[in-house]
Amino acid sequence: MSTSESAATVRAAKKPVPAASPESAPFWKAAKEHRLLIPRCRRCQKFWFPPSRLCPHCLSDDAGWETVSGRGKIYSFVVFHRVYHPAFAGEVPYVVAIVELEEGPRMLTNIVGVPIDQVRCNMPVEVVFDDVSSEVAVPKFTPRSK
Repeated sequence: MSTSESAATVRAAKKPVPAASPESAPFWKAAKEHRLLIPRCRRCQKFWFPPSRLCPHCLSDDAGWETVSGRGKIYSFVVFHRVYHPAFAGEVPYVVAIVELEEGPRMLTNIVGVPIDQVRCNMPVEVVFDDVSSEVAVPKFTPRSK
C-alpha cells in the first residue's frame, strides 16, 4: 500500500462508537447529556463501575443510578504510541488511564487537555465529554481546574 493509499484509509476510517448494553444504557444516555451517572447499591450504598446487574460488593440487585461529581485522580496510565485502529492514527500518542472517582469506582478513560509528559499518577482530574456523534458522548478526563 502506498503512502497516499494509507492516508486515504486513515481518512476513511471511522472511530468505533460505544454500543450501550442493557446494563450500561443509563450511563450512555446521561453521557450524551454531559452528566456522569454510575450505579449505586441501595443495600450497601456503594458505587461501582462498569455497570452490571448485581452490586459487586454485596450482590444485591437493588440499585439505582446517581449523578456523581466527575472529579477524581489518575490511578494509573499508559501512553499509546502505536496505531491499533486506523481512525486513531492522527491522535497518536494518546493517554489511556484508569481514573479513580471521588466516589470510589475506577473508570478506564482517556486523559486530554494536557501535554503527555505532564500526566502523572494522583493528578487531580475532572470529566469532560467528547461528542463523537450526534448520539454518543464519551467521558474523558482533563486536569482539574483550580
